[in-house]
Amino acid sequence: MSKKLLCLFAGSCGLVVVALCALPLYAQTTPVKEKAPMYTYVATWQIPRAHWADVAKSNDADKPILDKALADGTLVGYGNDSSVVHQADAATHDNWWASMSMAGLMKILEQFMAAGASTNDATTSATKHEDQIFMSRYYNWKSGAYKNGYTEIAMYKLKRGASNDSLDMLSKNLVAPLLEKLLADGTLIEYEIDQLAVHTEAPGTFWIGYTAAKPEGLDKVNAAIVEVLKASPLSGPAFDSVTDDSSHRDLLIRGDGVYK
Repeated sequence: MSKKLLCLFAGSCGLVVVALCALPLYAQTTPVKEKAPMYTYVATWQIPRAHWADVAKSNDADKPILDKALADGTLVGYGNDSSVVHQADAATHDNWWASMSMAGLMKILEQFMAAGASTNDATTSATKHEDQIFMSRYYNWKSGAYKNGYTEIAMYKLKRGASNDSLDMLSKNLVAPLLEKLLADGTLIEYEIDQLAVHTEAPGTFWIGYTAAKPEGLDKVNAAIVEVLKASPLSGPAFDSVTDDSSHRDLLIRGDGVYK
């Protein structure tokens, strides 16, 4: 989610308990219930520019394994992306697949490892590589394939001393209801609020991500955030009271994917 989200949701800090209790006031929205955990494996790559044209061939080579897993229910979605806002020494491309179990993720990983790298595999040229496994209990999507969707991902960290249910309260009462509305009106294809399932980073970090079919969807999300704050001015202080804005980072990527 964009930097603007931080600026809009942030406000003067108040007591955490008071702020979080105010969240359900947001436009009398019904809280979103948590779901069974969904797990996502994300592999990021830094590919030299000279090999960017080969990435599509690599992704096409992966499709038989991923399509079969989607058809038999092992996966609920998969896709690949490239960076829109590039940074020095940061990833340029990613591949991801999602399952309702860790076992589902590992089955796909094992198949890729067994298949080995093909002659068309652009990832063999990668100068940096990183894997992460995420878990979400707040997510939703529109079934089907999408192409050239824009995904914004915002990373936040809970403040030291925040209660154990702070992320749950923010998700069910503030963030997920907003994203559900945007999913229902067709602005979004998918959203999720993630934590690490395997802690390769410090606990307390979480990610808010959504995918829009068209770039105009990014503006619609920002406009919707403005409306949230008009309807519930306490939403900003509530978000700010439990998050450390110095740890906030954004990612904007574009790619293809499919959800079951």
